[in-house]
Amino acid sequence: MAQTEKKGGLLRKSSASKKPLKEKVVLMYDDIFMTEDPTKRNPRFWEELFLMKVNLEYLEGKLEALDGEELMKIKDNINCLFQHCIQALGEEHPIRVVNALQTLCALIRGVHQKNKSTSGFDIINMLVGFDKAELCMKNLMESLDSLLCAEGSESLKSLCLKLLLCLVTVTDNISQNTILEYVMINSIFEAILQILSSPLSRREHGYDAVVLLALLVNYRKYESVNPYIVKLSIVDDEATLNGMGLVIAQALSEYNRQYKDKEEEHQSGFFSALTNMVGSMFIADADEKISVQTNEAILLALYEAVHLNRNFITVLAQSHPEMGLMTTPTSPIPTTPVTPLGTTPPSSDVISSAELPLDADVQTSNLLITFLKYSSIVMQDTKDEHRLHSGKLCLIILTCIAEDQYANAFLHDDNMNFRVNLHRMPMRHRKKAADKNLPCRPLVCAVLDLMVEFIVTHMMKEFPMDLYVRCIQIVHKLLCYQKKCRVRLHYTWRELWSALINLLKFLMSNETVLLAKHNIFTLALMVVNLFNMFITYGDTFLPTPSSYDELYYEIIRMHQNFDNLYSMVLRLSTNAGQWKEPASKVTHALVNIRAIINHFNPKIESYAAVNHISQLSEDQVLEVVRSNYDTLTLKLQDGLDQYERYSEQHKEAAFFKELVRSISINVRKNLAFNTLSQELLLKEFSTIS
Repeated sequence: MAQTEKKGGLLRKSSASKKPLKEKVVLMYDDIFMTEDPTKRNPRFWEELFLMKVNLEYLEGKLEALDGEELMKIKDNINCLFQHCIQALGEEHPIRVVNALQTLCALIRGVHQKNKSTSGFDIINMLVGFDKAELCMKNLMESLDSLLCAEGSESLKSLCLKLLLCLVTVTDNISQNTILEYVMINSIFEAILQILSSPLSRREHGYDAVVLLALLVNYRKYESVNPYIVKLSIVDDEATLNGMGLVIAQALSEYNRQYKDKEEEHQSGFFSALTNMVGSMFIADADEKISVQTNEAILLALYEAVHLNRNFITVLAQSHPEMGLMTTPTSPIPTTPVTPLGTTPPSSDVISSAELPLDADVQTSNLLITFLKYSSIVMQDTKDEHRLHSGKLCLIILTCIAEDQYANAFLHDDNMNFRVNLHRMPMRHRKKAADKNLPCRPLVCAVLDLMVEFIVTHMMKEFPMDLYVRCIQIVHKLLCYQKKCRVRLHYTWRELWSALINLLKFLMSNETVLLAKHNIFTLALMVVNLFNMFITYGDTFLPTPSSYDELYYEIIRMHQNFDNLYSMVLRLSTNAGQWKEPASKVTHALVNIRAIINHFNPKIESYAAVNHISQLSEDQVLEVVRSNYDTLTLKLQDGLDQYERYSEQHKEAAFFKELVRSISINVRKNLAFNTLSQELLLKEFSTIS
């Protein structure tokens, strides 16, 4: 007997030449696309439709094939289909509910596709009709809310979230999506929180719920009062906030794990062997091939939580076993497919501190550590646009953390020491650090390490000025806290000082190229003022008196760089060009650094002459420094420990608008509604009591 094939809603025998037969559901769709009411020929039309397996491809294709005028002719039937879908959501038969949810997805996407043309008809009117829109959308949102909160099918909940994600991302710019007004009025915020607070629901649907919330928070956030922003900012339930943190931590951990796997695979390959053979001249090219898609959607969720909710800060430090070292617990097959860029859901083993006990032999971690590791990977390569956006968002999140008093308290807590293995960019002049040699230190050390690593590794022709400014601001904010609270942090400050001096050297060496694109004096002033902060207040927060001596030693040792900087800014500040004012600010800021150099250099030369030494050792220079502090005169500089607080609306609105647009496009592109086969659903529903 000939094999039967199915394609695009058609049934045909492969060996026969007869006209293909259409599926019954396709014939019913064709009836909807006629101008007359389909119930005239079949009074039970709508009852039967939702028992048929949905053909998403055919329905969406049919809608897209019509022009605006043709679509308006069948508007009444489209309205009827939309309303009957909403009615079917209240049915007891789960198959009807599933088919109704999938049909709604196809309808919304198909009608929105048409709106991209010049026909310009109103979407809401086309889907539900203006007169019934408010009531219909209220019923739809209430039904979705009930399904999400009910103790029923996980597959139905998954489809509900998919429908909501479809609804939110159907336009590139979500703020232009007028349907979302109804999602604002009929809030599903509590349903999202319920998913995040329950271990089972979170494991199955946490990722979609968190991405959905992040997108809803960004709907017209600068133009009107967004209830999701208001509600997210006041959530104080520990289980819910921890649940959200665990979903984010798991997604970031998954990224870190994938990157590490690719890195190991890369290093063990032929190219690695070849690189070892011929030296490290190809090392940068080798590393560029290690690419894992970034996840801006989950990063946006972390940002919104940190930025809007003060209570979420405590979640950053919540200890849990390091996810990469855990054995994966058995869990149901996730209904969410693995998809790229901005929508990649993690595997379904989201860890809850209540679900998995801490093991003394397992390295403990927390969301902040996972995030710092993620940042260290994405910030390595800022040439790629998505990584650049991710890197910028990582620095914005760290800026919010560095400004928060409570976050600073646990960052600097001596009793909270962790071993944080950050990823370091392969460079010719340094060896790769061994993971095992990492010391346990307060978390702020890892943040400073990340900033130093970025400063050292991004001095290039395509200079990421904006990211450098953010880096220096984060260091400054952490120093302000240390000065204010007199925290003496045992950190290798020399690495930071050396990185900052090398940055100044780079700015001077590339003055002409950089000035064509950037105001390098803003950055130079910030770097110089960091040194001024150490000079003026270092005795209150540097760990030992010898650390303060070492600061002076570094300034004196590298005095040529400061002399060259002074010459450059003096030259530009005495000219009448566009850089006169910013350059003169740097000139004034260098006053104490120049005083130190001019005070100690003659003393060091005199010491060398008296003792007949051609080149002094570090200890000898430090001896000269210690014995000549008394005669050094410095000027008190105001405002060194002051900074402008982060403000999203005034400075970052354009960035977030573009970022959310990119996330919306990718979420929409990767949504899958037909991942649930009818057989799986029937099997699941047969076991539901």
